[in-house]
Amino acid sequence: MPVATLLPFTATPSRKSSSPTSFRLTEKFILLLVFSAFITLCFGAIFFLPDSSKLLSGVFFHSSAVETNTRKGTDSDSNIAVGTDEKILAKIRKDHEKALVEAKDTLQKRPDEIKQDIQNEKDKVLKEGLGKGGKDDDNLPVIEYVRPPGATGHEPSDPETKERREKIKEMMKFAWDSYKRYAWGSNELRPVSMQGHSSNLFGSIKGATIVDALDTLYVMEMYEDFEMATEWVEKNLDFNVNAEVSVFEVNIRFVGGLLSAYYLSGKEVFRKKAIQLGEKLLPAFKTPTGIPWALLNLKSGIGRNWPWASGGSSILAEYGTLHLEFMHLSKLSGNPAFAEKVMNIRKVLNRLDKPQGLYPNYLNPNSGQWGQHHVSVGGLGDSFYEYLLKAWLMSDKTDEEGKKLYYDALQAIETSLMRKSSGGLTYIAEWKGGLLEHKMGHLTCFAGGMIALGADGAPEDKTGHQMEQAAEIARTCHESYARTTLKLGPEGFRFDGGVEAIATRQNEKYFILRPEVIETYMYMWRFTHDPKYREWGWEAVQALEKHCRVEGGYSGVRDVYATSPNHDDVQQSFYLAETLKYLFLLFSDDDHLPFEHWVFNTEAHPLPIHHHSKKAILI
Repeated sequence: MPVATLLPFTATPSRKSSSPTSFRLTEKFILLLVFSAFITLCFGAIFFLPDSSKLLSGVFFHSSAVETNTRKGTDSDSNIAVGTDEKILAKIRKDHEKALVEAKDTLQKRPDEIKQDIQNEKDKVLKEGLGKGGKDDDNLPVIEYVRPPGATGHEPSDPETKERREKIKEMMKFAWDSYKRYAWGSNELRPVSMQGHSSNLFGSIKGATIVDALDTLYVMEMYEDFEMATEWVEKNLDFNVNAEVSVFEVNIRFVGGLLSAYYLSGKEVFRKKAIQLGEKLLPAFKTPTGIPWALLNLKSGIGRNWPWASGGSSILAEYGTLHLEFMHLSKLSGNPAFAEKVMNIRKVLNRLDKPQGLYPNYLNPNSGQWGQHHVSVGGLGDSFYEYLLKAWLMSDKTDEEGKKLYYDALQAIETSLMRKSSGGLTYIAEWKGGLLEHKMGHLTCFAGGMIALGADGAPEDKTGHQMEQAAEIARTCHESYARTTLKLGPEGFRFDGGVEAIATRQNEKYFILRPEVIETYMYMWRFTHDPKYREWGWEAVQALEKHCRVEGGYSGVRDVYATSPNHDDVQQSFYLAETLKYLFLLFSDDDHLPFEHWVFNTEAHPLPIHHHSKKAILI
């Protein structure tokens, strides 16, 4: 509004004005100065002083109380209003003076003191929220984050070990940079054709390599890449898809990867995304027994099993490899449903008779009865046994049921499946309807590390015996590599027909960058410090570099007995999540992700142990 409108007497007087009440020029100038000062004071109070919003509404929009007084007020009401205005102005002056003092004090502080004051206020709010059972904007419990020990480590003191460790980090950088360049946002990379690759295991969920590699980037201290991956997760990782996914694969790679990234970094986006995905997976348990379906449509919640799986059965290694992640989901979400679902699986299994103490690979989720009597510690069965042991370890050794189930199963495996070849190689055979098939898969080679990890808690002083078994299995798996042309292990190898630790069928000769042999080397190194395990690991590094590294990343090969590699053109996400991480840890000190504070899920994603004596989020 123009000043002339507010102050009509400041307008240029009419030449006809001759009233004695007219102002002279000097008086007009003085009045103009007074009113200008008054207007400046009012607007300053409105826009710059504390509680100015209340004053602003009172001046321009008139509160209902002011309107009532204006329309209906008496003289006494006017007096009250004047008194109220004086109180408001007094409060404005007081708040103004307080704000000036606080601003002056703050400006006199060093930056680190200001930062600490902000952190103290955050801690205060957090504690108040915890005390009231506080929840955040996503209705999740407010949790005080405490990073478990050993998230990152020190460089090895031995020059050769340090050099080899740096080489493995360079391999990770090359694999990651190749994925970024040619397949960013896709699930996996085709390193020969240099384009993205997507498996139907993940439906239309994207970014499997990104989520799978998060914790490897962090433990290798590749922080810029970690932040880039974090930004992608925050902006692009979407589970609201009308697609069918493998519950098992999505759990171990996506849920496990997000949980691990949260525990390592403390970034809330990972906790929230993990819980969102976990909630999407819960409908898989809607079966008569509570044994989950293998496949689930994330939008409709409709599940089914693989059509080839023994009359629509669920698979032991799939429904038995949810426990670690779902226990963490309950802890981080405050929702007990996750833990209840996986504990119910144990109840179903405990009611069933086990043939010779063994767990068949197939279980019908409708009838709750075993399917085909096929037992394997490799594909279809492997990680079920691993999760029994790790559930006990993750509970700080309080899950006595998990402990008993594991050691009872291991005893049955030793009795019925573990054999020694004529050449002295210990292997774990497969059991089909009471008959042994004398073959061992690359997947089964994880068992050496598992047995070593559990040896310390073995009953009846069997620790030494189990460590010997673990070492023998590690040797057998090393032989499966050493007896190939490319010095890379086949998918499966046999002990019959005069051969030992050699693949005899064409569909068992491929190598897809699998981690299980390296995993066992890492565990055996940690528990024995026998230098041969690092040497065996370095042999694998050299073979990977020579035969699997191509211009656009790392590729699997179709025949490890061929004189030159025929690449399959897939850089698996687990190569970054598992193979390279286990190699890196093999050449790291023991305090890097130490076993007393961490367990690895079956995709090598580290999850913290719940130490009951400590006030932290450690599960």
